[in-house]
Amino acid sequence: MSWRPTYRSSKFRNVYGKVGNREHCFDGVPITKNVHDNHFCAVNSTFLAVVTESAGGGSFIVIPVSQVGRLDSHYPKVCGHQGNVLDIKWNPFFENIIASCSEDTSVRVWEIPEGGLRRNMTEAVLELYGHSRRVGVIEWHPTSSAILFSAGYDYKVLIWNLEIGEPVKMIDCHTDVILSMSFNTDGSLLATSCKDKKLRVIEPRSGAVLQQASCKNHRVNRVVFLGNMKRLLTTGFSRWNTRQIALWDQEDLSMPIIEEDIDGLSGLLFPFYDADTHMLYLAGKGDGNIRYFEITTEKPFLQYLMEFRSPTPQKGLGVMPKHGLDVGACEVYRFYKLVTLKGLIEPISMIVPRRSDTYQEDLYPMTAGTEPALSASEWLSGINKDPVLMSLKEGYQRPNQLVFKAPVKEKKSVVVNGIDLLENVPPRTENELLRMFFRQQDELRRLKEELTTKDVRIRQLELELNNLKNVICLSFSMCTINRLK
Repeated sequence: MSWRPTYRSSKFRNVYGKVGNREHCFDGVPITKNVHDNHFCAVNSTFLAVVTESAGGGSFIVIPVSQVGRLDSHYPKVCGHQGNVLDIKWNPFFENIIASCSEDTSVRVWEIPEGGLRRNMTEAVLELYGHSRRVGVIEWHPTSSAILFSAGYDYKVLIWNLEIGEPVKMIDCHTDVILSMSFNTDGSLLATSCKDKKLRVIEPRSGAVLQQASCKNHRVNRVVFLGNMKRLLTTGFSRWNTRQIALWDQEDLSMPIIEEDIDGLSGLLFPFYDADTHMLYLAGKGDGNIRYFEITTEKPFLQYLMEFRSPTPQKGLGVMPKHGLDVGACEVYRFYKLVTLKGLIEPISMIVPRRSDTYQEDLYPMTAGTEPALSASEWLSGINKDPVLMSLKEGYQRPNQLVFKAPVKEKKSVVVNGIDLLENVPPRTENELLRMFFRQQDELRRLKEELTTKDVRIRQLELELNNLKNVICLSFSMCTINRLK
């Protein structure tokens, strides 16, 4: 991509990245070495969650954001999964509710106690089983607090209603592994990227594919909705294996609006979009830099601004929600960068340089708040609502203290699209699958031997019965002859 200097007026032209001092970092964190293409990190205004390296199952730690410094080597973990944790996401409306998915085929919802963990947590509020293979991606619905989406390696997307703790819809239109999911502002549309090189826009409640693009020249890896602009942005690779981004019209995916080559590196490009400032951040896995752009509705559509550079490579990045930013310092975005080699998590603040100390109205418009616009039943019935907005001017104050209530689940069948997902709970790991296979083979062999033995016994009993009948008939005949004499 040619970075020709342009002189388009923009208030974000001089945005710069500021790395937190060592005392503001989290040190001694055993960050996972898993090579799955996810961030392994989730942040909200209260907690920082990071997937950790562990033996005998999957785990992640939850640290209060204010508890910076070196982490105790015996710090408690959330360790209920029996396989590696692949993705974690905080509920946008409950600060202490986090969802996780794993190689053990389960999705679990956890309730973190106030102040953080004091001991290892093994019991989840909800354990959700429905996928037949490992679950790689989870996403919360942007306007309903009790709707969770999960995408597994069985090529299916399940929609979970957490008010009843069950899946209510299965989207089965993909032919390979789903790589990423993204919602539009009101959650009425779902965009997915898939390993089958196709980009899809789906109506999630019906499962209908509204638009589909076969990306032959641009191999899509990640997709993100650009707010209310009716645009999609994807990152991937060109046919010459250069990293590339593409901009799409969500109502016409026949061909991209623009395609831009970024560089020739091999790491996956993660896109982050800020709908309030219309800024796009591109961070490469294994890179140390973060490029940022401004998105417009008119040509050239994508305006390069600047690049944050660092010599330390990033494993993944967590993003602080808007209500957790430092408004007084004109902070418009904040990353939490995972540095695996150092066991370090460092905050990176994106700051607009302003001399005035007053509240900058143009930098902080009304933004999506922490109050859900819909209940799960309302959304499932077909209602769409935009997010409930909040102002950051007076500082963040939660409008009402909602309480997450987990349903009491009973043992029963769960039928989605005519398929009973809980008729037989699937094996949770590949080793468990092999063990189950060999156990079933032994059971089949034992049953066949038992059946053969019973067949022989049945034939023996039939012969004995025939002999007994013959003896009875003979005795009866002899008695009759003697009576006649």
